[in-house]
Amino acid sequence: MSAVSGLMQRAGAQVETVYALEHSLPPGIYPDMREHGWQEDAWPDTLWPKVQAADILVIGTPLWLGEESSVCRVIIERLYAMSGELNEKGQSVFYGKVGGAVVTGNEDGVKHVAMTLTFALSHLGYTIPPQADCGWLGEIGPGPSYGDRAEDGSLIGFDNEFTQRNATIMTWNLLHLARLLKGAGGLPNYGNDRRAWEDGERFGFQNPEPPQEESGR
Repeated sequence: MSAVSGLMQRAGAQVETVYALEHSLPPGIYPDMREHGWQEDAWPDTLWPKVQAADILVIGTPLWLGEESSVCRVIIERLYAMSGELNEKGQSVFYGKVGGAVVTGNEDGVKHVAMTLTFALSHLGYTIPPQADCGWLGEIGPGPSYGDRAEDGSLIGFDNEFTQRNATIMTWNLLHLARLLKGAGGLPNYGNDRRAWEDGERFGFQNPEPPQEESGR
């Protein structure tokens, strides 16, 4: 995550890194889980305003048993909690924003988790650029994590050119697409304006004709 954020900063982007475990973030699919039995919830007042203001969201997670962490899953749930929010165009509040994923671990699953996260972001309304994920895998089984110091003093994973390349491509694609969307004023809202749909506009949609029954049946 630091490699990606550092590259973004050197390109002129303003970056903030949020560590989810430093906040009280209960699971759930409601905007404020304090209204559903939890005493504390940092999402509505602290975390959501940061996400809402950001043009780019990169989610980072370790791999546990080949899947994203439970904390990462909570983040997806809380993003989903805001899926009913609309922007001024009547679109999902996530329209016009771009998303990516960073995954590290010592077991298989980088592509699987990246697929899960980028699909979730896309489904919510984020635009996903080409090659919007990067990852690193250490030796299978228990072992050092990315960035840990080896016995010879080197930093684990820092010499992995595949990870360097993919992190760089992902970051620049996120920056390029965010700039394009920003310059274009987001996505056109014809066909995706939910308020217009609720008012009866169907944007050309028609149900298909039912199949013709064969004679004699």
